[in-house]
Amino acid sequence: MTDYSHAMEAPPVITPLPENIKRPLFSVMIPAHNRLSMLQDTLRSVMEQDMGAGAMQIEVVDDASTEDIKGLVDSIGGGRIAYFRHENNVGSLKNFETCLNRSRGHLVHLLHSDDLIKPGYYRKMQALFEKFPEAGAAFCRFEYIDTAGRFLFNHDREMEQDGLLGNWLERLAEKQRIQYCAITVKREVYEKLGGFYGITYGEDWEMWLRIARHFPVAYSPDILAVYRMHDDSISGASYLAAKNLQDMQWVIRTAASYLPENKKERLAAKAMKFYAHYGLRVANHIWHSTRNKHAVKRQVKEALKMHRDLAMYYKISRLYTKMLFNIP
Repeated sequence: MTDYSHAMEAPPVITPLPENIKRPLFSVMIPAHNRLSMLQDTLRSVMEQDMGAGAMQIEVVDDASTEDIKGLVDSIGGGRIAYFRHENNVGSLKNFETCLNRSRGHLVHLLHSDDLIKPGYYRKMQALFEKFPEAGAAFCRFEYIDTAGRFLFNHDREMEQDGLLGNWLERLAEKQRIQYCAITVKREVYEKLGGFYGITYGEDWEMWLRIARHFPVAYSPDILAVYRMHDDSISGASYLAAKNLQDMQWVIRTAASYLPENKKERLAAKAMKFYAHYGLRVANHIWHSTRNKHAVKRQVKEALKMHRDLAMYYKISRLYTKMLFNIP
C-alpha cells in the first residue's frame, strides 16, 4: 500500500478580506526559497508589466532562504515589490497558503520564483475575466525552458481561440495540463474552496481539478508564460524516491470524488495509465542522468502499481538491459 501519511487532511482556509478595504485588481504572489539568479529573472518579467500599485500587488514570500532574497527584491523593485519572510522554513504548501492569505487582489497569480511571464500576460488575464465573468480561473498556453533558460518545447493547445473550456473537469482528470505560471485565480475562489493541500508533487493538479468542479475556466492559446524544468526542483527530488508517482496516485484517487459516478473508474484508469508510462520515462531519465539504479527500480515498482500492459514490460526490459550492461 502507498503511504499517504504525509498528506494534509483538508485544504487550508483562505480568509476573506474586509469589504471596506481598497483592493488592487491583481496580486502577484511569488513564493521563494533561494535561487537568486532565477528569482531575478522572474521579478524582472513581472516588473516589465507592472500596472502600478493601485492595480497590482507584487510580493515575494520568502520561506526562510539562506540567500539574500530581500536584497535582490530591494534592488530590482526599488520599494515597489513587498517582501515577507518566514522565520523558519515552513515548506512549499504552507508558503503557498501564506501567499494566498497575504494577497489582496481580486485576481491572484501564484508565480514560482523560477518561472517567467511574457509581455501581455496580465492584460490577457484581465481581458479573459472581463469577457467571461463567470470564470473562476483563467490560464494561457505556455512554453518550457531548461535550467539555463534554453527553450525546450511549447505546451499543446487546449483550444484554438480564447474562450471557456468545454468538458474541462473530465479532460483535466486525465492528466495535468496547467502550470502555476500560466494560471490566475479569483481570490474568492480560493476563499470558497481553500488552498493547496495533500501532497507536494501534483498539489496544483488537485487544486485545478477542484476549481474545475465548481467553476468554468477560461483559456487563451497565446503563449504568455514560461515554465522552467530542472532536476533540483521539488519534482526532481521526488523522482529519486518515486514520491512523484505516489503523490499522483493520491491526486487521481482524490479527483475521482469530483467526477460523475459513471465516469470515475474510466477516467481514473486512464490517468493511472498515463502516469505509469510517464514514470517509466522518468526512470529512463534518472538512469541517463544519475545512474542511480535504486531510484530507477523505485520508479518502476511504483509505476507497476498504477498500470500494467505489454508496452510497459517492453520498456522496462529495455531499461533493465541498459542497467545490466551499464549502457547510457
